[in-house]
Amino acid sequence: EIFLVPPEPAPVISNAVLRRYYGGFPQNTRVGRLCSDHGTSLGRTIRAFVAMAEIGTDVHKAASVLKAGQNVAIPTETVYGLAGLISSETAIRRIFEIKNRPFTDPLIVHVASVDDVPPLVADFQELARKLFDAFSPGPLTILLPKSDMVPDLVTNSSPLVAIRIPAHPLCLQLLKEVGEPLAAPSANPFGGISPTKPSHVEKGLGRKIPYILDGGECGVGLESTIVKLEGENAIRVLRQGGIPEEDLMLFAALESDAAQAAVTVPGSMLSHYAPGKPLYLDETAPGGNLVWLRFQNELPGIPPERQRVLSPSGDAAEAARNLFDALHYLDSLEADGIAAEKLPAAGLGKAVNDRLFRASVKR
Repeated sequence: EIFLVPPEPAPVISNAVLRRYYGGFPQNTRVGRLCSDHGTSLGRTIRAFVAMAEIGTDVHKAASVLKAGQNVAIPTETVYGLAGLISSETAIRRIFEIKNRPFTDPLIVHVASVDDVPPLVADFQELARKLFDAFSPGPLTILLPKSDMVPDLVTNSSPLVAIRIPAHPLCLQLLKEVGEPLAAPSANPFGGISPTKPSHVEKGLGRKIPYILDGGECGVGLESTIVKLEGENAIRVLRQGGIPEEDLMLFAALESDAAQAAVTVPGSMLSHYAPGKPLYLDETAPGGNLVWLRFQNELPGIPPERQRVLSPSGDAAEAARNLFDALHYLDSLEADGIAAEKLPAAGLGKAVNDRLFRASVKR
């Protein structure tokens, strides 16, 4: 149900017009929450109350929406993803449109188990198997030569496809019920702060999708680590993420220069993960009306509500888990900018610092 309050005399508003201005809602969408917006039809301005995404834990409903060619926000252990069936060109195109994401930025394909990987790849190398066995389900994405089953739209026509096996139980249940792989970048407007709670997704994309599968707060809180295989025994880390390099080095030699890979991967743009306010790394913060993101200790003289501490115990994993939620909070405050303290550059601290650096780059 979509309720309209048009001016007099009331114009005729077609479903096609609603889809053009407000996104592709399935027929019989129920209104859970209401918001107002403006659109134009037949030369007249209307005020429309548009259905917000329903938030729930019904895996069967989420699967039904996906099978109908629509998009669903799904929980993973890293961040919430905006999912679509890889077999549906319409659903994949809608992912890019909903996020305002450039088609040149490829998507990660999510599967339920290692057994689902072979049909997607032309060559399932032994090292890839070893890494999946060691770290999956979990926050590791591996680039592999793609098979014809993977549409070029998913990979930006690259011969490589990014594949991972998420660890969230609801996501795995959904993948099994859908019965095919899902392409899913983060469920937020492109370039913005990643979502780790259903409320983050609702704020950013709630008017553009029909359903948010609520899996609670994400347990890892950072996107997956992306690696590319380099021969039989080496890998190159193309994106820092939820698996630290130190853990990967127990299973493969590490090629150090990601720039040499000449491969575009999600999250690799210079400016990314950015709040609406300017973010300054602590050594570059100007004076003025700032709010503060701290690693372990509060900043003396700053009101507690004007700062967020990521981990009072100094745990990088806890800091990573809290990073994006803290940025969402600080971005909601009245301030001229966010001053962020970097973490020690070890373990997950490298991935947190990568997100802070990219968030600080001016668009």
